[in-house]
Amino acid sequence: MSFTIELLPAFADNYIFLVSDRDLGLAMVVDPGDGDVVSRALKERDLFLSLILNTHHHSDHSGGNEKLQREFGAPVIGPAKEQSRIPGLSRGVAHGDVVTFSTLRAEVLGTHGHTGGHVSYYFPKLKALFCGDTLFSLGCGRLFEGSAADMWDSLKLLRALPDDTFVYCAHEYTENNAKFALAIDKNNEALKKRAAEITVLRSAGKPTIPAILSSEKTCNPFLRADDHALRRALAKSGGIAEDADAGAVFGMMRSAKDRFGGQKL
Repeated sequence: MSFTIELLPAFADNYIFLVSDRDLGLAMVVDPGDGDVVSRALKERDLFLSLILNTHHHSDHSGGNEKLQREFGAPVIGPAKEQSRIPGLSRGVAHGDVVTFSTLRAEVLGTHGHTGGHVSYYFPKLKALFCGDTLFSLGCGRLFEGSAADMWDSLKLLRALPDDTFVYCAHEYTENNAKFALAIDKNNEALKKRAAEITVLRSAGKPTIPAILSSEKTCNPFLRADDHALRRALAKSGGIAEDADAGAVFGMMRSAKDRFGGQKL
């Protein structure tokens, strides 16, 4: 069977992901914040929605659940820890659970930090990771309900996936993330190359997603909080103690990103 993954833009910078099995005419949607966007896409492609996945409860990821349920009767799967806050939740899942769509199986990964129960879905057959607002290309999510330690543990879990994993994160934040990454890791040649690619893509109105995990491991500072060279560079700038552990380095970078407006740090 052949599967396709499409990005459906929504709101100012969200991506909703439509996964389809064209042979069977079935579709799965990940984080449908806007039900109208999904409904139109399904009708245009003559697909029937059979599954809705949510990574977390925020409305820009789950706001379309109930409309799509009424229209297609599709079950909603999302984090069990956020059951009371996810509209129409049919099944709650947690780290280690398995989700199926057509002939595909997804591993549920507990990736809390952005929210208290955030989960991600890894489909080995597609080499696809749907990580919501945990990992962004060259960035990571804000800490709304979890600690820096929580998020660092979640990012290490995602970093351990195979290098050829496609990272489908739910927002087009990459261009700004690149500016911050370059400000704190200015000697990273791979990052400079990636940033140039991003500029070209965004100038042409094209998405920067999916990203490739191997590139993120090299270029994304939030996945490199335990990298000694990065820690030394941050220590020289006075941002962190030279003997700081990875959790402290990550926390410092996340706090700095919260304050970042494009200026050099």
